Amino acid sequence: MQPLAGITVVTLEHAIAGPFATRQLADLGARVIKIERPGVGDFARAYDERVRGLASHFVWTNRSKESLSLDVKHPEAREILQRLVVDHADVVVQNLAPGAAARLGLSYAALSAAKPSIIVCDISGYGADGPYRDKKAYDLLIQSEAGFLSVTGTEADPVKAGCSIADIAAGMYAYSNILAALLERGRTGRGCHLDVSMLESLVEWMSYPLYYAFDGADPPPRSGASHATIYPYGPFPAGDGKTIMLGLQNEREWSTFCEHVLMRPDLASDPRYASNSRRSAAREELRRIIVGVFSGLTATEVLRRLDEARIANAQVNDMHDVWRHPQLAARHRWRDVASPSGPIPALLPPGMDDAANPQWGAVPALGAHTDRILADLGYSTERIAKLRADGAI
Repeated sequence: MQPLAGITVVTLEHAIAGPFATRQLADLGARVIKIERPGVGDFARAYDERVRGLASHFVWTNRSKESLSLDVKHPEAREILQRLVVDHADVVVQNLAPGAAARLGLSYAALSAAKPSIIVCDISGYGADGPYRDKKAYDLLIQSEAGFLSVTGTEADPVKAGCSIADIAAGMYAYSNILAALLERGRTGRGCHLDVSMLESLVEWMSYPLYYAFDGADPPPRSGASHATIYPYGPFPAGDGKTIMLGLQNEREWSTFCEHVLMRPDLASDPRYASNSRRSAAREELRRIIVGVFSGLTATEVLRRLDEARIANAQVNDMHDVWRHPQLAARHRWRDVASPSGPIPALLPPGMDDAANPQWGAVPALGAHTDRILADLGYSTERIAKLRADGAI
């Protein structure tokens, strides 16, 4: 049996943070009912058409959900939403604009008065109070506010992450807090309010550079794809033009690297490189030495030396390489998910396998489940048709 079988989540969500949290709940067997605006839906549906006409973000974060199209500004649609939540929901998730859910009567204060067991998770850019409460927040803006851009990129130019890490961080904390709230409700019978902010989620992930800069110390420098404070740890070119990533973590590995990879055992005892902090300070001259050795070798030869010395290394893969990654293939991590455009491959949730029986439902078309959900609420075919004609659904 799936861990969250029997749990119903009603979600007013868009883009990434909310949808990523609720998709993971759906993976564990929860019934997730996604409220979408008629004719438009989650605006992430229109980000691109890269997945056989569907949007890449939407496909990633919305499988196994039911789509209910409601114009929540319409009085009858708002009544449907209230009935759905009060009669059926265990969890309500929303990442609408600040204050929007409360105006719909979906605040924890309003819902818990009628249903003390309800769990309400609000996801926002900056949280429910404080001077930034009402500011709009998008992923790149939070990367900037959280200091991520100050430590990412090159000395000349800050660079954002290539994926939506602020949204992903908030989605992960929403997901884990909802699971904890469900466990607590199992003991007490009472729900709770969860206030998850993108800023706090990403600042938590920034704790290493924060502590590195503790008490007025210099923050980690921007160092491109190399580690800012550990060296050598990053990309190095081989003689055939390919790039190898490698990383050292301790003095034993440094000695092994010098002797068996660089074939320069003298470097291991050189006082200029006798600790990580010294190597990091001398990274320019060390890089010249390493690149000089690698220039006479192909990438395959460098990787063989690194593997034989048990020095951590990796290839610099692009997205096409990852789709074909031999480790993912050998562990059978890909499955097909249904969608309005046919089957689409998706990665099994990390930590899960087929024995865990993850829910593997389709990516929903906009409003695909509206009639069935309303019928379950007791609405007749004629009434549903009138609601559609009136623009409520």
